[in-house]
Amino acid sequence: MTQRTLPGEPPVEITLRRSVRARRFSLRVSRLDGKVTLSMPARAREVEALAFAEGKADWVRQILRGTAARLAVAPGAEIPFEGRRLVVTPAPVAAVRVEGAALLVPMDEARLGARILAFLKLAARQRLQAASQTHAATLGRRIRRITLRDTRSRWGSCTAEGGLMFSWRLIMAPPEVLDYVAAHEVAHLVEMNHSPAFWAVVARLAPDYERHRAWLRREGAELHRVDF
Repeated sequence: MTQRTLPGEPPVEITLRRSVRARRFSLRVSRLDGKVTLSMPARAREVEALAFAEGKADWVRQILRGTAARLAVAPGAEIPFEGRRLVVTPAPVAAVRVEGAALLVPMDEARLGARILAFLKLAARQRLQAASQTHAATLGRRIRRITLRDTRSRWGSCTAEGGLMFSWRLIMAPPEVLDYVAAHEVAHLVEMNHSPAFWAVVARLAPDYERHRAWLRREGAELHRVDF
């Protein structure tokens, strides 16, 4: 992938992605984080791709104006964690920790974002592993591995071999929402589909799953706003 800038006011950063399956140029603007991606055929000329993007510049900026602003991690910012908002607070501590309504971080502003990100990923792994193992034990199924990613199109996935993938940003959501996503993916160990039988398994593991699913639809985009 290649990064380029679309000239104009304001300038727009775009990512060029070549694809052997692409037959034409196409632009995608993520409403979650404002990322602009220009897909192009593998043998297309970059100058033609950029000309295509410039022709769509007004449309791109219109979409970006309707996209929620990014939340930069900085002292005083409020970061969602397990359904609560914690204030990023530099303090004389050795490691990031939660204290009341504060997220205490070592007084090293240059590494502030990286430290908080590591803290969130570790907490996410611990919570998701525990929830997934509990649900798998209920169903008598085995999980082969759990991986975390920063996905934008889905909160989790399950492979036929028993591998589970989750978005680490789930640690920002209320614990019961995180638990629902773990139950959802573990249920795929029994039903690799979204049939009524699958949802019956989910309901067995998380009886109130519809409410948590609705929360993600309503509030999930907010979790992607936080920029590390």
